[in-house]
Amino acid sequence: MSKRATMRTAEAILARVRAGARLRVAWAERLWSEGETSPDQGLAIPPGEVRRILGDSGVEAQRYKSFVREEQAAELAGAASAAAKTLAANSFWNRIGELFKLSAKERELLALCVAVELDPRLGRVLAYLADDTRATQPTPAAAAALFGWEDGLPAPMTGLLLWRLARPAHGEPAWRATTAWQIDPAVVLSVKAEHWVDPALDRYARSIAAEETRRRPCLYPELLARMIAELGGTGADQDVEAALTGPEGSGRETLAAQYAAAVGSPLLAAATSLLPVESRIDLLVQAARLAHATGAILYWRDAEQMTAQEWAELKALGVRGLCGAQTAPPHAAHRYALPPLLTAQRLEAWAHYSDDAAAAIVRTQRLTPNEIRLVAQSASEDAVHVALRRAVQAHGDLMQPLACPYTWDDLVVSPALHRTLKDFEAQVLLRWEVYEEWGFARLTHLGKGISALFGGPSGTGKTMAAQVLARSLGLELYRVDLAGVVNKYVGETEKRLRDVFDACERSGALLFFDEADALFGNRMQVKDAHDRFANIEIDYLLQRIEQFDGIAILATNRKNDLDTAFLRRLRFVVDFLNPDKRERRILWQKSLPAFTAAGERITGEIDFDLLAGEMELTGAQIKAIALGAAFLARAAGTLIGMEQIELSALRELAKQGQMMRGSLSREAVS
Repeated sequence: MSKRATMRTAEAILARVRAGARLRVAWAERLWSEGETSPDQGLAIPPGEVRRILGDSGVEAQRYKSFVREEQAAELAGAASAAAKTLAANSFWNRIGELFKLSAKERELLALCVAVELDPRLGRVLAYLADDTRATQPTPAAAAALFGWEDGLPAPMTGLLLWRLARPAHGEPAWRATTAWQIDPAVVLSVKAEHWVDPALDRYARSIAAEETRRRPCLYPELLARMIAELGGTGADQDVEAALTGPEGSGRETLAAQYAAAVGSPLLAAATSLLPVESRIDLLVQAARLAHATGAILYWRDAEQMTAQEWAELKALGVRGLCGAQTAPPHAAHRYALPPLLTAQRLEAWAHYSDDAAAAIVRTQRLTPNEIRLVAQSASEDAVHVALRRAVQAHGDLMQPLACPYTWDDLVVSPALHRTLKDFEAQVLLRWEVYEEWGFARLTHLGKGISALFGGPSGTGKTMAAQVLARSLGLELYRVDLAGVVNKYVGETEKRLRDVFDACERSGALLFFDEADALFGNRMQVKDAHDRFANIEIDYLLQRIEQFDGIAILATNRKNDLDTAFLRRLRFVVDFLNPDKRERRILWQKSLPAFTAAGERITGEIDFDLLAGEMELTGAQIKAIALGAAFLARAAGTLIGMEQIELSALRELAKQGQMMRGSLSREAVS
């Protein structure tokens, strides 16, 4: 194999520049010896130099050609020609020129920039040839002299500028012959390595090989097949117009990598959100350049953060690419929405990360692949609950979390109501098995959520029932803040409600609307613009509750005020009634235990039958009376007895304008 073919790219570039410089130095020395240039680097300008500059340029060109035919100069010219042929035969250097569509002059200017970086001493040679000690940086004029550009003029450096391979230093105009140019360090490093590298992107981009991708489960086979059919796999460049949309952690990047592997390419995933603002556009172009040079398909994470100007600049490069976002950018011609995983897909993802039996939350909640990984690798559901909360925390001004301290044993309701609540719980737990495995999703074409209305007087246990269900189901419970949601401005209420529904749908939390009649009331006769917009809000709510894929409970003590069309859209309508005598007795017993957790006795003789029979109270009232009696007994230093309960009951009833019939003592009753 010849030396020309085996010479490394960096050596070939240096040899080419040095050979050209030797010939030009010999010519400069000839002019010096004949008094037509300055021997002291521009400190003096001899008359012969002025005459040469002002003379016929054709005559000077002919003199140079005659000089090159002289024996010593001809030898130097031959060496320069041989070095030029060696560089032209270098495969990596040719690939750079072809990839970035560089003209001959752009390649030569780039070679000069590379050579000066590889051997900074060449900067002094450039200064010598320019007859100026300050001119140590590469310029188009220096490249024209070294490489013998016939017209001597710089060409438009479109490719160099477009791909950020080199740029004018100090913001000077690119078209000037004397403009100094500065090369991107990645070009020099790539020339030395003979494959494209860019360490500046190490923090922001990661290459995913096809082999790595094939080890992951394909959770969206139909979507992948559609991408291959629509985007193709010919390897031809295409604009960045394909968007993968879905929530964070839904597997957008994995799907992009699987597409790249299917068409025989690696994937370069760039983390858009991590790019520093001051150098963002440069790094975006560098990432596109790296993908282009390595044959990778480019994937932009968090693409919604990119500006229209940035997309326009990337589009001009014509690099194959995909972008991932929660909502598709407006420029995307192809859009691929990642649907929630079916139960079978979630179990497949679990099996990829763990050999253990799948955690219950994997079956009951529509977790993303990343959330499944968190649960599997942490051996705990706590990590994924933290991740799920993030979707709601962004709307903390609209929803507040509710603690769930109660269990089924704490809830005192009628047997029929208890069964209904258990049925609600079972539907939440089994809904994906029924929808997906039994095929009943065909009957829920709008939304697959489960919603219930809890109606009844205040204090009958509606909120407590929601807390019990949330705890039993392992769900976070969030109460909607009506003051934060309802807004006087047109359209703002719908927007806030959309945020509420979307957040809870995404997080899997249980959404609790207290005083639901304030939002879901009857539509009114339109008398003015306010009435018309109020009806629009109700219509939106009716539509959104029907399309809701999450779990929602609405509570009201004015069930008759609700729109009948809304009631039809609910899976459960549950009536909470005031407790009967049996239930009141249980409530009194639970509210007034005989002993503390430490075993200390705190109650005396209490007639629970009398309490349950004499006062028709709600559960909330019984708890309030028990609490008041406890404070009275503690203040008196006695056990809780009927005397304290009676006094506390009088005060509680007085708050509501009620009177207690007679006394709670045995003697008064008999």
